Amino acid sequence: MTLSTQFDVVVIGAGLSGLAAARQIQQSGLSVVVLESSDAVGGRVRTDNVEGFLLDRGFQVLLTAYPELATQVDMDALDLQAFDPGALVWLQSKIGGAGKGHVVSDPFRKPSTLFATTFAPIGSVIDKLRIIFLRLRVLRGAAPDLLRNSDMSTLASLRSAGFSHRIIETFFRPLFVGVQLDPQLATSRRMFDIIFRSLSEGQSVLPARGMQALPEQLASRLAHDTVRLNSPVESLDGTTVILHTGERIAARAVVVATEGPTASKLLDLSPVQSRTAGCVYFSADSPPNDKKYVILDGSGKGPVLNVALISNIAPSYAPPGKHLIAAALPGVITGDLEQVARQQLREWWGPQVDDWKHLRTYAISHGGPVQSAPFSPKQRVSLGNGRFVCGDHRDTGSIQGALYSGRRCGEAVVRSLA
Repeated sequence: MTLSTQFDVVVIGAGLSGLAAARQIQQSGLSVVVLESSDAVGGRVRTDNVEGFLLDRGFQVLLTAYPELATQVDMDALDLQAFDPGALVWLQSKIGGAGKGHVVSDPFRKPSTLFATTFAPIGSVIDKLRIIFLRLRVLRGAAPDLLRNSDMSTLASLRSAGFSHRIIETFFRPLFVGVQLDPQLATSRRMFDIIFRSLSEGQSVLPARGMQALPEQLASRLAHDTVRLNSPVESLDGTTVILHTGERIAARAVVVATEGPTASKLLDLSPVQSRTAGCVYFSADSPPNDKKYVILDGSGKGPVLNVALISNIAPSYAPPGKHLIAAALPGVITGDLEQVARQQLREWWGPQVDDWKHLRTYAISHGGPVQSAPFSPKQRVSLGNGRFVCGDHRDTGSIQGALYSGRRCGEAVVRSLA
């Protein structure tokens, strides 16, 4: 076994949190190396090029209201492409035949949708007034205050706010299951409030070059050769990192910035439970409509709960003359996902779906951490003896949580080594 040159800090994992931590550490003048097991940076935020289509690994969106984006990311350089605010809720016809999509938008930002939203058959007018009150509540005060409110499940929170069963099942469940990957809506009400606030005050967007453009930008701000790809870590010996190859890298401190289950094994932490997600991508010669909304399954049947006509929002995701469709199946990773997705979408849009070409299926065993009530964000990142940990499992299960966790972990490392 060889002992390589010592660094001040070794960061394990080149996902968003690891890159954010490395930048914070490097800016302080300390030497740092980032070890990444795969062939590119990004962790769970990766994009594949398949036949000229850009396929994010699982349906993902970026919420511009996340505070860490303003401090860590050059948003203009990402060439962001925006969804229309709100959603298109797909409901089956009660008298048979094809269903129909109903616009449920944000009249505060898109006043032209007020009439359609008011009379969309997803709940009563009272339900829609309650959405306005909910919006006002989560926008009041500072965002961190929402993480200190009394806690319960998302479902219990919606019921206690007086929302009807119909609007919960046709709108809130498919929308937030897509965000939180939680079909039971057991995720903390604190997380729900934060996400609803972000949806209300910002835009849902896609970088023109795919979601991986975000971690690539973060990595580009590190010194040359900071990130070592294809370097899986076997174990830790104090603050010495042992790679699968047997190489040992000594450091004054080590930061474990992997996804939660791997971090738990490397550091002997409490287990991190996973939310799973399936996603099926299709190409088509023409889209079923020209809308820029996320499309929600309002029937409650699933298993596809969200559909995005990606090339309507970001034409750069598809080759000229082609269109990209993403079908998201939160919580579903077993079985023939292509077949069940195609069957469900055929009920929506008819035989044209049979002509769509299957591009790729993603079955993601760890789409994010389980963060059920009672949820305590901002868990400790300093474990003592030169060991640190960061990731969305230490803060909130989101891009915001990953970036924030990485930054505050990097700051903690710098204080420790100063």
